[in-house]
Amino acid sequence: MTAKERCPCILCIVFLLAALIGLLPTPASAAKIDDQFRTWLRSDLWPEANAKGISRNTFEAAFDGVKPNLKLPDLLMPGQKATTPQKQHQAEFGSPGAYFAEKTVRAVTAGGRARAAANARTIAAIEKRYGVPGGVLLAIWGRESGFGAAKMPYDAFEVLGTKAFMATRKDFFRTELMAALEIVERGLAPVGAMKSSWAGALGQPQFMPSSFLRHAVDFDGDGRADIWNSVPDTLASIANYLVHYGWVKGRGWGFEVTVPEAVSCSLEGPDQGKRISEWADMGIKRVAAGPFPARELKAEGFLLMPAGRSGPAFIVTPNFYVLKQYNTSDLYALFIGHGADRIAHGDSNFSGRWGAVGGLHRSDIAALQRALEAEGYDVGSADGLPGFKTRRSIGKWQARNGRAATCFPDADLVTALK
Repeated sequence: MTAKERCPCILCIVFLLAALIGLLPTPASAAKIDDQFRTWLRSDLWPEANAKGISRNTFEAAFDGVKPNLKLPDLLMPGQKATTPQKQHQAEFGSPGAYFAEKTVRAVTAGGRARAAANARTIAAIEKRYGVPGGVLLAIWGRESGFGAAKMPYDAFEVLGTKAFMATRKDFFRTELMAALEIVERGLAPVGAMKSSWAGALGQPQFMPSSFLRHAVDFDGDGRADIWNSVPDTLASIANYLVHYGWVKGRGWGFEVTVPEAVSCSLEGPDQGKRISEWADMGIKRVAAGPFPARELKAEGFLLMPAGRSGPAFIVTPNFYVLKQYNTSDLYALFIGHGADRIAHGDSNFSGRWGAVGGLHRSDIAALQRALEAEGYDVGSADGLPGFKTRRSIGKWQARNGRAATCFPDADLVTALK
């Protein structure tokens, strides 16, 4: 028997062993999960949906032929326990600079400028009503769905049903599943139109169903809020969302700055705001475009250093944290602000350069966070995400231990804190 002939048998053994230890669902176990899912729908989900006014017709139509999609991420198979992944490739775990690849940014900014011209009257009307700059709306639209070009290949009820049944955040997705049923029950969208991302987000602005119910608006005057097909409704719904979370009319998102070494990177965060004039008095200067606008000097600003000392720095306004309500990543909010600036003023990259940082597993960062917590530092949570509380805690620990404060995790730091 040749090596080529032996391979199928070896693969069979590997898959059989994987199934036995619960790493891969076998057809039998998949069928069992299907049965458990149908039982859950009938005995658990339906009574709640019925109590909330969802009709049997809507419920049956939503789940007609739906089975759990076991290929979705963040699922817990029966009997499994949640663990911190050993390796992740999201921007938060590598160099933050990877999030701002020029090809990605330019696709949003070039597409945004083209659509700004094509939709000038609509955008002007939305700006007048909501006070959110068109560049911000266009950057979000481009980032979320490629200006509506991105395909939404999933059935929202398949995604939300699977995740409400067996995801790591069941309660969150159960709430969103109920909202999706309400959308259909109220006639806001038919079952067939409920196409989503792998996370259950809907339409061109990628709203979760509960956000659709709260924030989607009819701006084109046809009598329904259509975030799947209507550009005016899509852009106005994004603006309405941002206003709901506190967008301050007349202020931008922030400014790139230089931060003197004498100013600690541990001053970062939305709970450590100062008047922008105070930051300026500490030696923080706006990059390239001259001093801070006079109208901003008395207003509050916040230090943002998403890569610590190994990347660009910013003084951001409260509007930056409104952008974070759309997606809780600092890098996402920074991408939107940066993209909006480039749409409005032309392509110009950050002056600061991203350093060679990152390359850590999420589990490494989680271990570092637990070590810092054990020493009394507030890292937010030991979730493996280097958010601002983790970054500034690193800076404080480094300063107290005679090290140069970088405010960003690295391999040496993980070793030192073990």
